[in-house]
Amino acid sequence: MKNVKHIITGLGLVVILASCSKSVEIEPLERINEDLVFDQIDKNADYAKQFLNGTYLQLPDGYNRLLTAFLDAGTDDAVSSQDGSIVEGFRTGLVSGQNVPDNQWAKNYTGIRRANIFLSKIDVVPTTAALKIQWRAEARFLRAYFYFELLKRWGGVPLIGDKVYGLKDDINLKRNTADECYDYILSEIEAVKDLLLPVVVTDQNIGRANKGAALALKSRVLLYRASPLWNPNGDVQRWTAAANAAKDVITLGNYSLGTDFIALFNSVKHTEIIFMKEQAQSQTVELYNGPIGYINGTGNTSPSQNLVDAYLMKNGKMPGETGSTYDPANPYANRDNRFAATIMYNTTKWLNRPIETFNGGKDRPGGSRTQTKTGYYLRKFMGKFESSGTYSNQNHHVILFRYAEMLLNYAEALNEASGPVKEAVDAIITIRKRAGVTAGTDSRYGISATINQDQLRTLIRNERRIEMAFEEQRFWDIRRWKIAGQVMNSPVKGMNIVKNADATFSYTVQDIAPSVFDVSKNYLFPIPYSEIQTNPNMTQNPGYTY
Repeated sequence: MKNVKHIITGLGLVVILASCSKSVEIEPLERINEDLVFDQIDKNADYAKQFLNGTYLQLPDGYNRLLTAFLDAGTDDAVSSQDGSIVEGFRTGLVSGQNVPDNQWAKNYTGIRRANIFLSKIDVVPTTAALKIQWRAEARFLRAYFYFELLKRWGGVPLIGDKVYGLKDDINLKRNTADECYDYILSEIEAVKDLLLPVVVTDQNIGRANKGAALALKSRVLLYRASPLWNPNGDVQRWTAAANAAKDVITLGNYSLGTDFIALFNSVKHTEIIFMKEQAQSQTVELYNGPIGYINGTGNTSPSQNLVDAYLMKNGKMPGETGSTYDPANPYANRDNRFAATIMYNTTKWLNRPIETFNGGKDRPGGSRTQTKTGYYLRKFMGKFESSGTYSNQNHHVILFRYAEMLLNYAEALNEASGPVKEAVDAIITIRKRAGVTAGTDSRYGISATINQDQLRTLIRNERRIEMAFEEQRFWDIRRWKIAGQVMNSPVKGMNIVKNADATFSYTVQDIAPSVFDVSKNYLFPIPYSEIQTNPNMTQNPGYTY
């Protein structure tokens, strides 16, 4: 969405205009800005469009957004290479109302307020009725997205409808229930999904919400609502609704998996991308996460052995499974293609030399410098620098929805609703084909013909883990599945690698970091202390005292 990048310029002009008017001093600055943005004589609606584009900027950021750490470093998939990283609170149990490592409360309510301002003011702007309908639909879609970001962290939160609160209004609102929030989000999606841009958008509208984005959000919302955290009684109809929503995206027929898993994440237009947040080209992901033995690499993310062990072999079997061909002396051979596209391991070629993550190697030299704690570095999202001499700027747009997730959503929901039916298995096979898994003599890509519902559930969850690694899915998945108490109370593991005299390597798995997860409270975030302190009607989530 090209105009999003210019929102600061547009609003900066508004502030300058406001500051030059002596008569405006009697009014709140925010109100003056709104009146200037939504101007009856702005015939091209330029300021209004920039204001809407600025609302898109409140969408989630990705990558190293938690003080240079991935959210995934707060799961069993990785640790932050930096000691004392804020994200470590999710694994050490140091989360409270005064310490919320991923506190997105204010950001999302800012987005909601911006959407409400836009909806309340856009009618005064002299643009076409058709464009107003589309823009209003975009604002409502964004508002629904922001509410879901709040809901998945805190459960029920205050719903404010279309209200734009002023300085003198009572904003001490009570929390709505989670079900009320789910109902509201879904109703908003239903109201706008057919008013948004068509699924196939023009180049100038890349990044704007379209029908595919709305249906993808509906799929994710319904999947979460059907999951054990929010569906403790196992209502099968919720799973059916989630399966149908994912199928609606699939049957649009406009999305498909690409063949190049690496190139996908540096694309602007791609058949797999449903909705993304645009970013300026940069080398940030490479510099923050690249191995430290190269110029400027800071290696902030250390993928875990736990995650490495989740990757399939080429024949579709797990490394410890009979017939897998896994070799402990050569542990990274014959893995599915997503492994090397996601994780850098000892001997991976990068910037024209093999990575050295053995003890004392160039990329794991020891000492006090930040470096891999696990023997691994992150590869995913980076450009193709295997044979380059240096980094160059790349597209690092934040992909918020992609087609592979819809296939995974469909497989999971359908299996929960109807068991291991062919359509659920076929969705996983589609993903495994792209990953380079071989068909096998039965053409089932490593999936047993006699698989039962429980076994397929385990398989789908693992498939989701490795396909969506570092895309901020695992953090929420282990919560909605209510398995975080199991996986997060086991240590994060890494690989100790010793280079032998004959230039071979010895590999030994070791514990890297303990994890603590309190099932009595940690499935939800604590309400930020500032909200509790300033709003007497705000209640804290169970188990938290501050």
